[in-house]
Amino acid sequence: MKKILILSANPENTSNLRLDEEIREIKNIIQLSLNRDEFLIITESAVRVDDLTRFLSHHQPTIVHFSGHGATDGLALEDNFGQMQLVSTQALAKLFDLFQSQVECVLLNACYSKEQATAIHQHIDCVVGMNQAIGDRAAIKFSIGFYTALAALRNYEDCFQMGCTAIDLQGIPESLIPAIKIRRRRYQTAQVTNSVKSDKDDRISNKNKGGQNRSVSIGGNAAGSAIITGDSSTANINFQQVIPTPAGVNIQVELNALREILAKLETSDRRKIDNAFADAQEELNKPQPDKDEVGDALNRALKYAQKAEGFADAIAHLQPHLAKTTAWLGDNRHELLSFVNLTIPN
Repeated sequence: MKKILILSANPENTSNLRLDEEIREIKNIIQLSLNRDEFLIITESAVRVDDLTRFLSHHQPTIVHFSGHGATDGLALEDNFGQMQLVSTQALAKLFDLFQSQVECVLLNACYSKEQATAIHQHIDCVVGMNQAIGDRAAIKFSIGFYTALAALRNYEDCFQMGCTAIDLQGIPESLIPAIKIRRRRYQTAQVTNSVKSDKDDRISNKNKGGQNRSVSIGGNAAGSAIITGDSSTANINFQQVIPTPAGVNIQVELNALREILAKLETSDRRKIDNAFADAQEELNKPQPDKDEVGDALNRALKYAQKAEGFADAIAHLQPHLAKTTAWLGDNRHELLSFVNLTIPN
């Protein structure tokens, strides 16, 4: 059984949203489904910041759905006085890191939540966010489409596509606002991320949106020479690496080699390392991969791996592959070499 935890918040000092209608629609879809016994819906309203950890711990959900206001800096929950309190992107990512073993999907049905979705995706395999402001009507229609597909036992990518289609079928010009980040590794689906529309298209009037929008305004051996530094009692040895030319690097081969070496480490951060490599692989699968995205993912993997007890013994094996990977990534990624005691000659 999948537990769906719906969290909603509409602080007193924010515009009024039709959150009750959205929740009612979701409940009706599940209750009228032939597969209703496969799901349990749990709702928590007027959610305060202090409630987040308690609700996730107590309910142990499979899917977490947030409805409410959002901003580029975070999601708008309530403080103890019913006023708006933003939860930062970084804090949300750390929170879901604690629940990555149970949560499969997070749906942030709030404006400008794509940044939070990207951060949470470091730990959760499927996350949906909104890449700009989204109106109440479009947000509700997206939920209707998403949960209609879920009730039919479709995969999360299909649910996302159904949600976007539900907006489009109503003639609402906001079907490109939802964006999904999903790992093929667990759900056998490809990542689909809707592109942000032009600035002109971004400025859709509230009349067209059909109500308030869900945003808030806020004020081996390494080739090279060894460099020895330190005083008479200590010495630090770093190898200066001669970086190969990018054209001679098969990045897929090097990434696979790094992954295989780190897979042998015994660590409690295994899932985090695997997630980071999955993100790097997703980017490499694109026609024009963003090297910064690959570098960021690899940086996360190495940071987690570095804490493993056997990492020091793996350094010599990692060095040649990381040197080639760094060459492919470019000069701005030479800091990755420090993980394996390599430096670049001045």
